Amino acid sequence: MGIITLPGKPEVEVTLRRSARARRLSLRVSGVDGRVTLTMPRFAPEREARNFAAEKAGWIRDRLAEQAPFVPVEPGAEIPVEGVLRRVEAAPVRRIALEPQALLVPEGATRLPARLGAFLREIARERLAEASARHAAALGRPHGRITLRDTRSRWGSCSHEGNLMYSWRLILAPPEVLDYVAAHEVAHLAHMDHSPRFWAACGKLCPGYEAPRRWLRQHGAALHRYGFKG
Repeated sequence: MGIITLPGKPEVEVTLRRSARARRLSLRVSGVDGRVTLTMPRFAPEREARNFAAEKAGWIRDRLAEQAPFVPVEPGAEIPVEGVLRRVEAAPVRRIALEPQALLVPEGATRLPARLGAFLREIARERLAEASARHAAALGRPHGRITLRDTRSRWGSCSHEGNLMYSWRLILAPPEVLDYVAAHEVAHLAHMDHSPRFWAACGKLCPGYEAPRRWLRQHGAALHRYGFKG
């Protein structure tokens, strides 16, 4: 892999990726972190990739401009929790508290992004454990352990052993979205595919799942713009 830097204000870095399966040059701008990747055939000359990136510079900048800005987690920031924007406010509290319109944090708290992330992760665990147990009972199939991660490529997964994995950032989405993902993964306990039988099971567990599924496709990437590290 290499890096191409496109001149301008600001400069744009394009990561070169060779693939034995690629038959042509292709560009991708990540909706999660804005990373620009140019995939090229294994034996294509690098100058061809550089020329291609230069020709597509305008398109790349247009795609980057369309993306929502990164939001550092600090007092004054607004963060969605269960789909409701809450303002992070320093207050005379000993522990982080979730209020209807605010996230109260102790005054002078250190490592605030990481602490808020841990706080929201625990809420996510409670909500996802409850939803998973409810859907598994309705399906009549027990699930295994539940693991939370900060995944960027998927919102959840179900292993052949029945273990469930979820992105904890689902707590930022509306409740019906979190519930749909739990139903989706639990449905895999019965059908480890995306066959019509799987979607029928998913529909029984979560009637009207099409709307939250569509919400994830349209808005899911924006949930990763909140910085909980540091």
